[in-house]
Amino acid sequence: MIFPYRFRAALLLTFVALQLGCGDKSTPSTASTTPATATTGGKKKIAFITNGVDPFWNTAVAGVRAAEKEFDIECSVLMPPKGLIDQKRMLESLLARGIDGIAISPVDAKNQVALIDEAAGRCPVITHDSDAPLSKRLCFVGMENYKAGRAAGLLVKEAIPNGGKVMLFVGRLEQLNSQQRRQGVIDELLDRPQQTSDKINFDVAGKVLSGTKYTILDTRTDNFDYARAKANAQDAMASHADLACMVGLFAYNAPHCLEAAKEAGRLGKIKIVSFDEAAPVLQGIIDGHVHGTISQQPYLYGYHSVRLLKSLVNGDKSVLPPNGFLEVPIVEVRQKNAQAFWADLKKMQEIGK
Repeated sequence: MIFPYRFRAALLLTFVALQLGCGDKSTPSTASTTPATATTGGKKKIAFITNGVDPFWNTAVAGVRAAEKEFDIECSVLMPPKGLIDQKRMLESLLARGIDGIAISPVDAKNQVALIDEAAGRCPVITHDSDAPLSKRLCFVGMENYKAGRAAGLLVKEAIPNGGKVMLFVGRLEQLNSQQRRQGVIDELLDRPQQTSDKINFDVAGKVLSGTKYTILDTRTDNFDYARAKANAQDAMASHADLACMVGLFAYNAPHCLEAAKEAGRLGKIKIVSFDEAAPVLQGIIDGHVHGTISQQPYLYGYHSVRLLKSLVNGDKSVLPPNGFLEVPIVEVRQKNAQAFWADLKKMQEIGK
């Protein structure tokens, strides 16, 4: 079994809920959906807000829909296509309409504190995927991103054990999760001591960082622009003939690195390490073109966000985890377990339909 026991337990509970046939079977579009107005006396209404539009979120939405049925609550899913601007508009609209609870993945935690605090003053608010620890959110649901970054760094060490030049790729560095993942990879490759997630010293982007075996050349951002993500990979290969490994910190980064390497005839010559479980990445692992990926089990982000909010909107705070952090364990996917992982992933996605 490649998933932790607590995931299997959640999966079993969800299967039972589906057999009971409660709830509605609607699924969200890949763009934002219009939230329903919260009302008194009827079914409670909550919202699950992502930090962008990407297939990564489809698995999280499956968890939302499964928990929506199990816990008898209505959840709107909103995906902001333009990041911060749309996320702010969506949050303000929810508050104006009157929503009972909100789960949000902040695009820019540092500069969204006031908005999140305003929302938290009117209804229960939790964060998922990426945290805003300085805000008044009640808890964070997600993996420990710094620790996951170090795990990705270990994958890089496996892929290029003799060392070499490494380039990092990510959507945006304003998000706390991307900052933490990046630093975890850097610290692992440079053999630095473990940092605690609440007191991380971040290396400034744009500087070459060198250790005894590994050199991190740069961190290229694309702001969720897929064409730019691919162009970043192409430019990295063109600028560094001796590039040894490309690391994608967001779900779509490694697939574009993979595509760029294939077109350049450098599959296998440049190692690729990924986050998340995009289909091209999983196929790439099976085919031997991607060394491995770190899955954060987004299904559980959706499932636990709805589970917690159901209790919180009813005034029950006993469900809150210690220290305001519900850690979802990572799964390391390599060639030996990629097919089994993919089969389980497809089952999860079917559950939420």
